[in-house]
Amino acid sequence: MSDMQGNFFEQTPPQPRLVRREAITDEGLKHFQDAYPGQPITKEDLFYYVYGLLHSPEYRERYADTLRKELPRIPRVKTYEAFKAFSDAGRRLGGMHVNFDSQPIYEGVKVDYGKGPLTPEAFRVEKMKYGKGKDKSVLHYNDRITVTGIPLEAYDYVVNGKPALDWVVERQCVKTDKASGIVNDANDWAVETMDNPRYPLELLLRVITISLETMKIVNELPALDILAD
Repeated sequence: MSDMQGNFFEQTPPQPRLVRREAITDEGLKHFQDAYPGQPITKEDLFYYVYGLLHSPEYRERYADTLRKELPRIPRVKTYEAFKAFSDAGRRLGGMHVNFDSQPIYEGVKVDYGKGPLTPEAFRVEKMKYGKGKDKSVLHYNDRITVTGIPLEAYDYVVNGKPALDWVVERQCVKTDKASGIVNDANDWAVETMDNPRYPLELLLRVITISLETMKIVNELPALDILAD
């Protein structure tokens, strides 16, 4: 009986629930290390190299047909200096894109808050609209707040076929799904999750910063001079 009780109440050591598995294999890392002998290349360096490379307009244009049909081919560039430039760019881009909520609010626009106290209700958004004649330098956030002076080059940063700013305008709204009747309200997320009724407006202004900084980094990427396998 005592043995049974001992086994029953005996605490087992906690088992790890998550096992981290790296997507980059040792073989894949060696493939790149062999191209740049003596250089300290890690899997993290290679990860950000891939992220930087995938932002290269030259890469996207050269492999456009292939990218539509299969997984991306990741070539080795000829020099370690170019590899490091892509990796460093990818690291900067990755940090900015993952931490988009903490990027600086863009201060180069004018935000007209209208008249009256800026209560939480003043920041409620229903559907943002661009200016007259689809002027994308102007955005009517709601009936009271208008943003002017948006740099048009901010729309050059495209995600899944659409400018990142357009995604914000499209998703930060109140919309009812026709099939289910479920209401998707960006204001609920802002207040209940982010504890910030200004969140949709601030997100828009942060994405302007992200878009401009992303394109600045992309435009500074090196030429895609590929090492022959």
